Amino acid sequence: MREESSERAFRGFYDLTYDRLFRIAYFFLKREEWAQEVVLDVFMSLWNQRATLSDVHNIEDYCFILTRNAALNYLEKEKRHASRSLETVPESDGTDQSPEEQLISEELFARYVKALDRLPERCREVFIRVREEKQSYAQVAQDMGFSVKTVDAQLQKAHARLREMLLGYN
Repeated sequence: MREESSERAFRGFYDLTYDRLFRIAYFFLKREEWAQEVVLDVFMSLWNQRATLSDVHNIEDYCFILTRNAALNYLEKEKRHASRSLETVPESDGTDQSPEEQLISEELFARYVKALDRLPERCREVFIRVREEKQSYAQVAQDMGFSVKTVDAQLQKAHARLREMLLGYN
């Protein structure tokens, strides 16, 4: 991205990674608008530091960490803002995780995102639409132009491959 065609290279990188970074931000923030804002901030940060990105050994992990940290910082900022404006902060539901449990959860989620990205495109799209976006099999089949049985087959394929890729996680 430091070369003359840096804008084109950056746009390609953006196109390849936006969805994954959005899912990471959304995992932490649980609000679509906030996740979009965080991811765009991460890309602005990447653009501003593009001259030093060649020093980064694993850009995928680096982007995950940037996004996670930005999402957590955004949550903290929103929490402070809500406290100042005297809005009530949602009470804990008793399922607070220890720092170690939180880290394990984040690591598992990072592995899940990477595994999801390794699925074939059609398989990944079916999985995301059915499992994450909660669309019906019929709706996915209609939108993608194939049968409900194909949606089911692609979903089973995605489950099998994700299970296989995540099996080593303990």
